[in-house]
Amino acid sequence: MSFRAPFERYRGTVLPEWIDYNGHMNLAYYTVLFDGATDALFDELGLGLDYRQNRRLGTFVAETHNLYERELLVGAEVRIATQILGVDEKRLHIGHEMFALDGGARTATQELMFLHVDLALRRVSPFPPDMYARVAEAAAAHAHLPRPSWIGRHIAMPQR
Repeated sequence: MSFRAPFERYRGTVLPEWIDYNGHMNLAYYTVLFDGATDALFDELGLGLDYRQNRRLGTFVAETHNLYERELLVGAEVRIATQILGVDEKRLHIGHEMFALDGGARTATQELMFLHVDLALRRVSPFPPDMYARVAEAAAAHAHLPRPSWIGRHIAMPQR
């Protein structure tokens, strides 16, 4: 499998109904756009809807962290670059970066930790060997990318 590093197959546009009282995109819709990029990645990896329906296996998000850097206004177009940061038998760690097509500035980031689950049991379970090999191969294609500085951040007030 030849896997792009970073993975960039998703673009989106800020819709009028996503605009909040401040006149920019509401925080919830950053997640909607990032989720579209996750779906594109999972489809490429074979973890998409067919995987869920045919094998009754899937992923759940265990943790996420968004960082909002620049506002987006109605009609803004974005692209999302995704990096696979790590994988083990039961987890997949990814990071998304959202960029405005107009000017190219990064507007937001999202870090996610997914758990692989057996959907019939609703329990965390190991990836099947074939799927683990596929995801590990994609992760290896991303291993040479620099680790983003925003990965592993946490929210805290400055200490005085």
